[in-house]
Amino acid sequence: MHNYSLSRSNRKTIAIYVRNGVVDVRAPLRMPKHLIDAFVKSKEKWIGEKLEKLNDLTLRRNSFTLSYGDPVAYRGKQYPIVAQQGNRIGFDEKSFYMPGDLTPEQIKYACIQIYRMLAKRDLTTKALAYAQRMSVTPSAVKINSARSRWGSCSSKNSLNFSWMLIMADDELIDYIVVHELAHITELNHSERFWSIVEGILPDHRARRAKLKELQQRLNTEDWA
Repeated sequence: MHNYSLSRSNRKTIAIYVRNGVVDVRAPLRMPKHLIDAFVKSKEKWIGEKLEKLNDLTLRRNSFTLSYGDPVAYRGKQYPIVAQQGNRIGFDEKSFYMPGDLTPEQIKYACIQIYRMLAKRDLTTKALAYAQRMSVTPSAVKINSARSRWGSCSSKNSLNFSWMLIMADDELIDYIVVHELAHITELNHSERFWSIVEGILPDHRARRAKLKELQQRLNTEDWA
């Protein structure tokens, strides 16, 4: 049987969570230990598959590297990383260019800086355009390094977007932008909120599903 950490609480059911290679079992306060062990043992196959999948994901993330000539995504299209004379980095509509003497880690860092510049420019433009259509006014558009959230909207109507969003197709970027702008009117996910989103993007459900595919891919890439 797999080793596990046990936490008890005022809950009614037992549950197993597998995160970061650790098996965490949460059980009711008075559930006997032998019943907990039996439950965990009955889920051994499922736990093993989860641990194997997480281990594979970790190995893929740890092996992620970037070199000159490698393609990187920008607004759904692939562009090569190109060495160029001088110390400047940037995007010229054909490639991500940077000095030719960088290490793989420096290449990744340069790409992130380029992404952040592109995200600030493009996401701000999109946000302002959709804001006009939706008759709302964001107080600011900011770029962050969030990995678990594509975007957010504060109570002061400030929009925050992960720079990684700029890798997505335009239809997916538009969905996140509209989603966060809708929060200026409705700071929740009520029916009224979704009706606002649907009024701008009738196919928002399909777009949201595609975002999950991108998230799964990025989970295998170490952009930290």
